[in-house]
Amino acid sequence: MNLSSMDKDKRNAGSMGTLIALAIAICFTNTGCGKGEKKEAPEVSVQAAPAATADISRVVNTEGIIFPVAQSAITPKINAPVKKFYVVRGQKVRQGQLLATLENRDLSAAALDNKGAYEQAEAAYSTSIGATLPEENAKAELDVQTAQQELDAQTKLYNSRQDLFKQGALPRKDLDAAAVSLAQAKSAYNIAKKHLDGLNAVGKQGAIKTANGQLTSAKGKLLNSEAQLSYSEVRSPIAGFITDRPLYPGEMASTAAPLLTVMDISQVIAKGHIPQTDALQLHKGDAATISLAGLDKAINGKVSLISPALDPNSTTVEVWVQAPNPDQQLRPGTTAQIAITAQTVKDALVVPAAAVLNAKGDAAQVLVVDSQSQAVSRDVKTGITTGQQVQIVSGLKPGEMVVTEGAYGLPDKTKVKIEKPETEAAGEGAKDDDAKSGKGGDDAAKTDNDKDGKDKSSAGNGAKAKPDAGSKKAAQSKANGKSGSGSKD
Repeated sequence: MNLSSMDKDKRNAGSMGTLIALAIAICFTNTGCGKGEKKEAPEVSVQAAPAATADISRVVNTEGIIFPVAQSAITPKINAPVKKFYVVRGQKVRQGQLLATLENRDLSAAALDNKGAYEQAEAAYSTSIGATLPEENAKAELDVQTAQQELDAQTKLYNSRQDLFKQGALPRKDLDAAAVSLAQAKSAYNIAKKHLDGLNAVGKQGAIKTANGQLTSAKGKLLNSEAQLSYSEVRSPIAGFITDRPLYPGEMASTAAPLLTVMDISQVIAKGHIPQTDALQLHKGDAATISLAGLDKAINGKVSLISPALDPNSTTVEVWVQAPNPDQQLRPGTTAQIAITAQTVKDALVVPAAAVLNAKGDAAQVLVVDSQSQAVSRDVKTGITTGQQVQIVSGLKPGEMVVTEGAYGLPDKTKVKIEKPETEAAGEGAKDDDAKSGKGGDDAAKTDNDKDGKDKSSAGNGAKAKPDAGSKKAAQSKANGKSGSGSKD
């Protein structure tokens, strides 16, 4: 009876304790058991980063097509079958190198014929200048002298007959005959004189010009035939690589289609189009990069051309970026990404782009975590904006913490708790796990070493136990001896 009553009292006391504990829990979970208690504001977990100083650049990005720095589609100047090619596609050539020859036997014959005509004209010119003209001039001078002498003789004859006629010793008929002979002599002299003057004044120069003209005409025909013959040899006007060779030897080369194409790809030009507002910020010589899918590193270049006019179809401005291409990694015709650095600000105050809210033009807002761990909204003025950072021109100081994640819809002056990014937390967790595993490994190694030490010590003790066993036997025999003596006594 006493034991059962004691058990009942214990059960009643346990039930009463459970009820009291439940009442206390309900009291704490409600608004408060006391009337003067205040409700604490909840903390919101956010991620934040400090405003730091760094160099920031305004970058203009666009897509462009790669072109060679120089290109030549070589079209033959004559229609003729291809006799031989000396290069293949992909081969590197130098300027002036012979690439192909066309059939030229007819042109060679024409050049040889014109060369003979030229030599003949040259010989005729030399003969005219050296022999014909001096001979004609000497003959004209001789005719003048003969006419002069004939005129003098006829003049004397007429004067003597006139004197005889006056004396009555000569009939009138003989005087008239002498006058006619004198007139004929004067006429012959005048003709010879005019011929000589004509040769000296006009005839000589005309003959020289005629001979020179014939020589020049023959020389022109020769040069034309030689030029036609030279057109049968196709040479490279630039240094580069053969990128196209559509014909085979024996096929007809036409003046209407390229026979070979040579590209100089030691440097390339990436041509892209950008809006006019971005073009106003660029200058010739600005640094730029060209990126391609599959390239580990972007190629550095410079702006070589900014079009002075807009493209009427797209109302954009064409921009050229020239870059070296020593390894021929940039191939013409490839689509590339162009990034042009328009402006760089040194030691600018920057924040992560995720921290900027309600951006309108250069006005925006950020949430700054103050000393009381409250997120306070602040108006700032922004500058250069990149994909990851934003320049803060005014409204923020270096070192102030701004909310980067969790700021959307967060009320002003909300108490916040700054958490580390998941990547950093995961990294620290991994470090802790490594540390723990390293410590555990050390402990395990230590335990193993202790065990090994014990085993070694036990083995050593076993080695030393043999004399101890002998000593123990001796002691036991001695003790037995004593006991025996004692029993005898």
